[in-house]
Amino acid sequence: METKDPEYVYKNVIQLNETDASRKFIANVFLWMFVALGLSAFCAFLFSQNQALYNMLRDPITGGNTGLGTIVMFAPLAFVLIISFGFNRLSYGVAALLFIAFSAVMGISLSYILKIYTEGSVLGVFLTTSAVFGIMAVAGYTTKTDLTKFGSIMMMGLFGIIIASVINMFMRSSQLEYIISYIGIAVFVGLTAYDVQKLKRIGAGIEYGDGSAGKMALLGGLTLYLDFINLFLMILRLFGRRR
Repeated sequence: METKDPEYVYKNVIQLNETDASRKFIANVFLWMFVALGLSAFCAFLFSQNQALYNMLRDPITGGNTGLGTIVMFAPLAFVLIISFGFNRLSYGVAALLFIAFSAVMGISLSYILKIYTEGSVLGVFLTTSAVFGIMAVAGYTTKTDLTKFGSIMMMGLFGIIIASVINMFMRSSQLEYIISYIGIAVFVGLTAYDVQKLKRIGAGIEYGDGSAGKMALLGGLTLYLDFINLFLMILRLFGRRR
């Protein structure tokens, strides 16, 4: 039978209420997101400004993708699938390295947009995206309304966008692209609020400081990072100024 000394001092145990745990968890989530965005921005700028590096992605003679360029275009999806589906099997260290590598490769793939759109346009859209994302993140964190059903609708919209985008790869319809972009903005604005609320609840239900909490914060950072990037790209399609 287990016995406990009532005078025993638990020196290494940190007791947190749900609110404190949720705040610390959310802080870690956003830290991972900001690290990923910073790394992606650095890699995008580096490859777009260094012609030698950019030529590794696009053949200057043919104007098409090189082998490395093709890999870089599809590698982010592979990273997301590995992190998402292998989440339970990956250690925290391996998951963190994969997330950092994903952020860098994603940034390299985004270097194309700095060649297509003006720098001022990209900066303006980035600031707009940051403002919209921040407002919806605060709304999702503070609202008392359960967004679960709303999130399900947004996920259905996301699948619809994916299907429509694949179809438009063959149709090449500019009108359909505009429709997808408008719907995409609405979907990712909604998903931002839903995902933040979901992460807030996750944070309130886990013990802060253990390995699972660290991995969940990393996965949460990946989720919000993808919401931000996709929202940024949708807005850029509509309001970005091409060179």
